[in-house]
Amino acid sequence: MNNQLPVGSGPGQAVYRTAFLAAAVLGAVVSPGVARAQVEADPADVESIDGIVAALYDVISGEAGEARDWGRFESLFVSDGRLMPTWSQESRAQRLSWGPAEYGEAVTESLERSGFFETELHREVQQFGQVAHVFSTYESRNSPEDETPFARGINSIQLFHDGTRWWIVTVFWASERPDLPVPAEYLPGDGG
Repeated sequence: MNNQLPVGSGPGQAVYRTAFLAAAVLGAVVSPGVARAQVEADPADVESIDGIVAALYDVISGEAGEARDWGRFESLFVSDGRLMPTWSQESRAQRLSWGPAEYGEAVTESLERSGFFETELHREVQQFGQVAHVFSTYESRNSPEDETPFARGINSIQLFHDGTRWWIVTVFWASERPDLPVPAEYLPGDGG
């Protein structure tokens, strides 16, 4: 779930980092504690691990100018679910923590301005009873036609099954950077 969040040291990363942090602070200041009624989830989105992971990627992806369905996004999460991007700044690991509504508020402008498509490259699932962990390698593009992704990384997705449906508890992610390549075992086939 990169969503153009800055993590590397390549061209333009400082601009993305500044915009990202400004959006995060603005989102936290403008709407602390905004309550929203949760939208009923589409059963196909939450009946299986495959369904909920596919819905997660689908709902954040779209062309420039295309509104995202944040109600659908929020319907995937437990009420206290978290989204946590990580990055390195001045040789120190950093992270933020958002609820689903806060995340939507923080990234909407960027996603709709540039277009954003995140696709899954590889997945590893571990499950015990009602708890599942999905290690999902992703790549991000501004358009499906873009030959080269602008980012890739790994989403660590924790899921809970309440006896009726799957819920996302957390999405915790790290983006690839020159000093942190995605390991070959988390890439399809020959390592990418």
